[in-house]
Amino acid sequence: MKNIIYILLLISQTFWAQSVFDKGNEHYRKGNYQEAINAYESILKDKKESCDLYYNLANSYYKLNQIAPAIYYYEKALLISPNDKDIQNNLKFAKNSTIDDIKTIEKVGFEKMVSNFTGLFHYNSWAYISVGLAILFLLFFIGYYFSQTTLVKRIFFIGMFIVPIFILMAVGAAVFEKSRYKNIKPAIVFADVISVKNEPRENATDAFILHEGTKVFVLENVDNWKKIQLTDETEGWILSEAIKELK
Repeated sequence: MKNIIYILLLISQTFWAQSVFDKGNEHYRKGNYQEAINAYESILKDKKESCDLYYNLANSYYKLNQIAPAIYYYEKALLISPNDKDIQNNLKFAKNSTIDDIKTIEKVGFEKMVSNFTGLFHYNSWAYISVGLAILFLLFFIGYYFSQTTLVKRIFFIGMFIVPIFILMAVGAAVFEKSRYKNIKPAIVFADVISVKNEPRENATDAFILHEGTKVFVLENVDNWKKIQLTDETEGWILSEAIKELK
């Protein structure tokens, strides 16, 4: 009985979220961007998320010229769907409105090759690919076992050797991406302008200045300070309330 009630509640919450999402989309089409934001964020408060929800929320903030939250939610959408071209393009437009122009130090050599390969999909997608390849291996085995001709048996036999290689690659990519996802802590600067310090204290000397919308990476926490690194590998300490972490 409890399971039935739980399922019914889950279904009702899903329908409610979809209804509110549709209302948010209607507000957006009419140009009522703040009302759209209110609708979308009410879904987030209910601990429901999706790529489309974050994307539409980001678009609404962008329309109101609120760059930091727009970039924040575009980045949140990309965490779910990293290869989505629409999100990537809109994020580029939003970043063009930021003040800070920070260079990105690109990976080189083997590290770049591995990163580019594993970054093709989310680690969950790599896991699904691994399962699909395992099923394919089973089909090759069945085909080899039941085939009657020598040529067909050879084809299935070769497949049984090739597919495990791809399984290992997919599993390795899933493990690598999950590890990277856990270890990398991106955040967006929400303060209009903030001084980044050389040490985690108010009277420390300024290392550099950041403005809203800039992406940083959190390295460690000390009290109400966070040590951050920029894409050019510059480091410093920033007040915790000045940034909002993406995960």
